[in-house]
Amino acid sequence: MTTYSPRPISPAALARLRDTDDAGRPCAAHTAAEGGDPLRCCLRPSAPGERIALVSYAPLRRWAAETGAEPGAYDEQGPVFIHAADCGGPAPSEEYPFSRPGALRALRRYDADGRIVGGRLLELPEDPGAGFDASLTEAFADPSVALVHVRAVEYGCFHFEVRRP
Repeated sequence: MTTYSPRPISPAALARLRDTDDAGRPCAAHTAAEGGDPLRCCLRPSAPGERIALVSYAPLRRWAAETGAEPGAYDEQGPVFIHAADCGGPAPSEEYPFSRPGALRALRRYDADGRIVGGRLLELPEDPGAGFDASLTEAFADPSVALVHVRAVEYGCFHFEVRRP
């Protein structure tokens, strides 16, 4: 069971991304041939034959628009996979998504202004949930941390966000 709540990309943001991504490009859907692409709309891997899209997403920019923060130079965008049509979001789960023992994750900490206030490299242990729980507890022990972005180290891709409980 997870201590913290991993957040997918919001339905409102997904609706816009399915039209035009955060780099201003039109969404281009394709059929997943083999599957396994990490879908940020429902926090699970794609299945073969599903219609998906690879879009540019700016998670901190989206959060800042909701909160009034000004992340400045920390605003960045990168590639994420999403379903090409509404999927209803993630199914209830007691595990963190994309949690393979041995995988490397960067946990970037941001304050209420959207500025980086720290980070941590995490190699997921045999019990990935315990590893995430410990790293997120460490992050939120700092009262200035408002949210944490979890990213894949290999490609730098945004995986999910965790907000202060």
